[in-house]
Amino acid sequence: MINVFIVDDHKMVIDGMKLLLKDEPTIKVVGTALTGEDALVEIPKQHVDVVLLDINMPGINGIDTCKQLLKVLPDIKIVAISMHKESSLIKLMLNNGAKGYVLKNAGQDEVIDAIKSVNEGKMYLDDTVNEIVLNSVLKNGNEKITSPFPTLSRREKDVLKLILDECTTQEIADKLFISFGTVETHRRNMLIKTGARNTAGLVRTSIEYDLTK
Repeated sequence: MINVFIVDDHKMVIDGMKLLLKDEPTIKVVGTALTGEDALVEIPKQHVDVVLLDINMPGINGIDTCKQLLKVLPDIKIVAISMHKESSLIKLMLNNGAKGYVLKNAGQDEVIDAIKSVNEGKMYLDDTVNEIVLNSVLKNGNEKITSPFPTLSRREKDVLKLILDECTTQEIADKLFISFGTVETHRRNMLIKTGARNTAGLVRTSIEYDLTK
């Protein structure tokens, strides 16, 4: 029996994963967590073979959760479950110890195959992810990965720089010749991309990962 723990900040995703796995006789879901913080507390308390781990979560993101889990439990196997298709994010997750990467729209067979494969010590990428990684290697063989987040657009970086300069939303709009609502849209998109809960969290993440470069 393979004991699986699911970590995702959306309960609907957790429930969907449990439903996918409930009829597989060799797999048992032994626990779930909505945050990386809770996962780091709960997983060491029980015998877990494989963790299905979301990347873009508020608080501790999936990259850091992965690294911290492996420091405490070096033999645990981690499969990233994400909607993000950016090659840099996929590679960064794998470079930090994940043994698999599966998109959230993957089918039941792919999720089950991922769990079984990593439990046997193998790497697993679903078909779409594998193609993304191969194409990236062909185009950018020497690409360096420095951030666990999708790349910000040029305009998002412009807005972020002004946020770091402590400009108000209206001041940002005036400086960039865009509307108040457009500034808020860019801010909201950056919160989603970084998993930050608010502007203060976005500022901390920006400084830590130098997102305005």
